[in-house]
Amino acid sequence: MSKTVVVLGARNLGGAIIGHFLERGWNAAGVARSEDTLARVAERGALAVKADASDPDSLRIALGNAREEYGSVDAVVNAVSAFRAPRGGAFGGGEVAAADLEAFRGWTVAVAEQAFVFLTTGADALHTSGGGALVQITGGSSRRAYPRRGLWAAGAFATRALVQAAAQELRGQGIHVALLAVDATIESPKTAEFTRDVARDALADMTEVARAVSYLVEQGPRGLTHELQVTPAGERWLP
Repeated sequence: MSKTVVVLGARNLGGAIIGHFLERGWNAAGVARSEDTLARVAERGALAVKADASDPDSLRIALGNAREEYGSVDAVVNAVSAFRAPRGGAFGGGEVAAADLEAFRGWTVAVAEQAFVFLTTGADALHTSGGGALVQITGGSSRRAYPRRGLWAAGAFATRALVQAAAQELRGQGIHVALLAVDATIESPKTAEFTRDVARDALADMTEVARAVSYLVEQGPRGLTHELQVTPAGERWLP
């Protein structure tokens, strides 16, 4: 029986991940709220599940639907852009000293909370299936904070901490938890407007990121990677 991957956030990067796993012979389901995104998931030949990935009950039902459709859930990948930017606010939250609670909740709390929901609900689903992999995708802000983006980095730092703890807690239970940090802007229709003048080798390729996800998901128990960083050749790399 083919294994099944469920991808949360299935439009751009998530769609590429779904397509990659389908090519590898997996069953795939995409979780999203937008009807347009769900239509694209179905067009790829995957199961389209309408749900709110930030709500535990909604996500639990979505994962159950995938299990009912395919017989198991063997991997869950979180590709959701979870921040909720306040209208008119600075990208990343702006200067810490000038930010307010609305910005903090949108850039920090929302990001950490969605990762928490993914890890707890995903782990429950994999326990039911007898094990599998949870892959949380994040950015370079999980490794360092930049000026005017400290609130976003705080959410990413919290995400990394949650993944590290869950990886240690669940690795003896047959659940492989991993963080995939894409330390660059990902080239996609979503980022096209503000990356048109950026060299392509400085932008992350969605196909390469999808390959990194499958590398993590398909690892055996004798060679597990819990953190993986992807940095394009044209982007600055810092150890």
